[in-house]
Amino acid sequence: MSLLHPDRLFPPDPTTRKIARALYDTVADAPIVSPHGHTDPRWWGEDPAFTDAAELFVMPDHYVTRMLFSQGMSFAQLGIGEEAEGDRRAIWRRFAEGYHLFRGTPSRLWIDHALSEVFGLSERLSPANADAQFDAIADALARPEFRPRALYDRFGIDVIATTDDALSDLRHHDAVQRSDWTGRVVPTYRSDAVTDPETPRFRNNVMRLGEITGCDTTRWQGYLDAHRVRRTFFREMGATATDHGHPTARTLDLGTAEAEALFKRVLRPPVSPEDAEAFRAQMLTEFARMSTEDGLVMQLHAGAVRNHHHGVFHTVGKDRGFDIPQPTGWTHALRPLLNAVGMDPRLTLILFTLDEATYARELAPLAGAYPCLRLGPPWWFHDSPEGMRRFREMATETAGFENTAGFNDDTRALCSIPARHDVARRCDAAFLAGLVTTHRLDEEEAFEIMPRLAHGLAREAYRL
Repeated sequence: MSLLHPDRLFPPDPTTRKIARALYDTVADAPIVSPHGHTDPRWWGEDPAFTDAAELFVMPDHYVTRMLFSQGMSFAQLGIGEEAEGDRRAIWRRFAEGYHLFRGTPSRLWIDHALSEVFGLSERLSPANADAQFDAIADALARPEFRPRALYDRFGIDVIATTDDALSDLRHHDAVQRSDWTGRVVPTYRSDAVTDPETPRFRNNVMRLGEITGCDTTRWQGYLDAHRVRRTFFREMGATATDHGHPTARTLDLGTAEAEALFKRVLRPPVSPEDAEAFRAQMLTEFARMSTEDGLVMQLHAGAVRNHHHGVFHTVGKDRGFDIPQPTGWTHALRPLLNAVGMDPRLTLILFTLDEATYARELAPLAGAYPCLRLGPPWWFHDSPEGMRRFREMATETAGFENTAGFNDDTRALCSIPARHDVARRCDAAFLAGLVTTHRLDEEEAFEIMPRLAHGLAREAYRL
């Protein structure tokens, strides 16, 4: 017996459901293109065995830990922090005790999929079967077919991108390239540590950037040249994209003298919030210009207030579920960048938002006009069946399908990758089926669009 109903996420209406099933069947086993995510590059470079179920499903997953924490479990009880629980079985038992909290959430869909399809378990996790499932997963993880590279092959992944700090030596990517494994793993240039003045040790990071590249990063032009050198290195290692995680979508296009003066100010702490925001804004435009030179696709993830609770950040660090969405404006924010290089055919800029109110009002009209813009899929808190439906309903009316960038899973959890792509494919099949049964789309057109949404658009947008 499977934990997963074969018609999950399909419409209840029999006619529409039949079309959705047929559309989904054409892409159910299609290759997975994963152009943006956060899997650990070490997994691919070293191919280590995962140790246990808690390490795989609980400790690294901020969707999981934030929900359990919200209901009274401490981070220490979940194996996180200085006084962390060291008994992985005990952590898994606590997860099982709280598994009912995930009813109706996308996390429940993803985890049920992994337990059923990856590990062959037929019962939903509960306190009664927690030990048995922990042991069954441990037995599986001890086998070579459950190592990262084997799972990559088993999941049908065609290409996967990691997200890598600008200062990274990419040694794990180098190890993949030197191995006889045929999997394609590419890095992504994430520059936040050396472009966000509010990042800890920002000045030290900038100086380190200069040491690595041989450029004088005490000077504005030398700093820009250092980015060009690093981007070239990333491209040589297979990168096709950059990624920028900013609190807002603001951009600027300052003159050289103004930019130089701003750069000097942000290198001298304390940095004012106004200067930090202005520098991030200027660098987005600078990176857009660099993308017209070297062809790297640019991604902007904007709208999260990072590390909302200072105490949590200082005790257990970042990425613990305390990044919270905020309103994000795009029309005025992107105007300086788009006026500078937005008509250059060499630029592709993929936009991600946590502010769904902007889909129909701002993002779809922008992407429906500017050739350089593509809309990324629903991100983070909205990576859900409901979020995917809302995105299609609000974006398609103005941007259509071809001005979107397909799907990416944006995950740290390896075993959730096939689950997330399966959810997206089912939701897109349901949406297209609805257009067919309401006579807004011919059935033949729906079958043409379906593989584009499943993997074709992502492959094209990210130049993979």
